[in-house]
Amino acid sequence: MDMKRDYYEDIELFQSNTVFFWTVVLMACLFTLPLYVESYNIYLVNIILVHVIMAVGLNILVGYTGQISLGHAGFFAIGAYGTALISMHLHMPFVVSLIASGLIAAFFGFILGLPALRLEGPYLAIATLGFGLTIMHVIGRWEVFGGRMGITVPPLDMGVPGTPLSFVIEGDVKIYYLILVITILMVICARNLMKTRLGRAFVAIRDDDVAAEVMGVNLTVYKTLSFAVSAFYAGIAGGLYGYVVSFFDPFTFNLILSIIFLVMVVVGGLGSILGSVLGASLITYLQFDLLKNVEELPYLGDLLVLVSRKWLTVIGLANFSSIALGVIMICIVIFEPLGMFGIWIRIKKYWKTWPF
Repeated sequence: MDMKRDYYEDIELFQSNTVFFWTVVLMACLFTLPLYVESYNIYLVNIILVHVIMAVGLNILVGYTGQISLGHAGFFAIGAYGTALISMHLHMPFVVSLIASGLIAAFFGFILGLPALRLEGPYLAIATLGFGLTIMHVIGRWEVFGGRMGITVPPLDMGVPGTPLSFVIEGDVKIYYLILVITILMVICARNLMKTRLGRAFVAIRDDDVAAEVMGVNLTVYKTLSFAVSAFYAGIAGGLYGYVVSFFDPFTFNLILSIIFLVMVVVGGLGSILGSVLGASLITYLQFDLLKNVEELPYLGDLLVLVSRKWLTVIGLANFSSIALGVIMICIVIFEPLGMFGIWIRIKKYWKTWPF
């Protein structure tokens, strides 16, 4: 019987030799990935890693605390613009700019968390939706943010820009290793956070906020903290995203982006760090690769083009990816409420009991 005898066993990274072995294999694959993957695919993996950080942070709010947010694209934008502008105008090292923008996003998350003390369900969703749209339009109207034309991200400088200590990182491969290390650290921190007093308070609020308050959980503190932590993750993801794409404008961070982030969490599995990783990886791959050019899909692409020309319009094929994501989400909710994490549990249980 596997019994835990120490509280520190909750935050152990490797709970068995099997977990240790497969973790080493996974790390070896990730760190050698650029050796056998094309340049565009490295760019795609960079986007996936950024979205993993984003999904993990959003799951802390939605999956673990039971709050809802349709405005996380706003925090994502704060991180992207904050990191770029701090590096550009204050000549700060990349790490300092990234952390500072994450803290700025966390501050706005704390402010947005205040309405969560009185709002629930669709009312809270509308409040967060308003925040996301406000951030997009404010950024688009202020010239300091580049206005509607957007901004070009400065070079990724790990040192002090403009001095002999400058150390610029260029190329998708070098940026990949940087983002990979940050993603691993952020995922581990989120996993361990959920094992602490803070994480257990989040889960208690999700299960029953009235019972949690009776047990001594301060709803004011922990609900606002949940928004702040989630926004911090979104800010870090946004800062990294800016350096992956090199250029962005306010309309990049629209309502659809917030919905896609929420889809990643739901498809991956609410209340699961692994589910966030799986959901972000799947949805990003579908959106940026498999469903990007519907006409090129084997077999299905020709059929869709034929149907569109006969009854609809070929121009509408661009919306097929959104339809596909919606169908996937509906199927997950109906047939597997635990998302991809639930599918993973079924697979693991099957092989543990195989061939019986």
